[in-house]
Amino acid sequence: MSELVARTGRHQQRYEAGYRLIAGCIPFRFRNMEENGGETAGKVVEVLMINSTSGPGLLFPKGGWENDESVEDAAIREAIEEAGVRGDLVHFLGYYFFKSKTLQDEYSPEGLCRAAMFALLVKEELECWPEQRLRRRSWLTIPEAIQCCRHPWMRQALEEGFSKWHDSGMASTMNNED
Repeated sequence: MSELVARTGRHQQRYEAGYRLIAGCIPFRFRNMEENGGETAGKVVEVLMINSTSGPGLLFPKGGWENDESVEDAAIREAIEEAGVRGDLVHFLGYYFFKSKTLQDEYSPEGLCRAAMFALLVKEELECWPEQRLRRRSWLTIPEAIQCCRHPWMRQALEEGFSKWHDSGMASTMNNED
C-alpha cells in the first residue's frame, strides 16, 4: 500500500472574484440504537468532526480546491487527508461564505472564502491517514455537533444544509445499505 500524503501550499489554489474556493464535507454514518433488552430500536445518524489545529472546538474536513481537481474530488481528498475517511458524496449542501483570519493572500487580501459543502456517507475509516498526528476524530449526534462546532458557517452548513436534507427523508434511503 502506498502512503497517503497531504497536499500543501497554495500554488494550485483556485480563486474567483476575490474568494478563495474551498471544498469540504460533513461525513456521516448510521448507528444502530439499542433498547434495554439489547434489540435494535432503529438507527441514528452521526457526523464525524475533527479537532482544529489552531484552537478549541471541532470542525468538518475542508480545504482549498485546487486547479487540477473537481470540487467533488477536492472534498473527498480533504476527508481522506484530515479525517481519514473514505465514502460517497451523496448530496451537495450548498455554498457557505466566511472570512478567514489566517488565509489572506494577494488573490484574496481580505481572506474571503466560499466553501462548497457536501454530505459524505462514510464507507471506510482508515487506520493511517496524512494528518493523523494532528487530528482526532469524534463521532457525534447532530445536536452534539451543533454544540461543538467551532465556526458559525460550519454550524450553518450542518443545521441548514445537512439537517434539513436528512430530515426531509432523503438520507433515510441510504441507511438500509448495511
